[in-house]
Amino acid sequence: MFDLFSWSHIVILLTVALVVVGPKDLPRLMNMAGKWAGKARAMANEFRKSFDEMARQAELDELRKEIENLKKNNPVSDLANSVADMNSAINSTSLDGAGAAETVPPVEDPISEHAVEPRAGEFQVTDTAKEPSSS
Repeated sequence: MFDLFSWSHIVILLTVALVVVGPKDLPRLMNMAGKWAGKARAMANEFRKSFDEMARQAELDELRKEIENLKKNNPVSDLANSVADMNSAINSTSLDGAGAAETVPPVEDPISEHAVEPRAGEFQVTDTAKEPSSS
C-alpha cells in the first residue's frame, strides 16, 4: 500500500488531514480509515482465495479428464479385454463343435481313488456326515 506514496507524500496527507479535520476528530478519522483498509484487505483476500479455488477446481477437472482418457486408452485393459475375448472364443468353439461334450472326460474324485487310512491318533476326514446310529 505504501508503494503508491513516498514518505513525503504521507507526511503531507497527514498534515492536510490534521488541518482540515482538526486534532479532535483525527483519531476517529484514522480509526475509520483503518477499518476501511481492513475491510478492503479482507475483500482482497477473499477474492484471492476464490480465484485460487477456481484455479484448483480447473486443475482437478483437467486431472479427471486425464484419468478418464487413461481409463479409456489403457493398453493393459485393452490387452486384458483381448485375452478375455480370445478365451471366450476358444471356449465357444470347443463347446460348439460336434461331439465336444463326449470328448471331455468326466472328472473323478481324486480323493476317493487314493483314500489313505488315517494313522494312529488321526481322524478320517469325509465329505458327508454320518448319521448317528440309534441303539
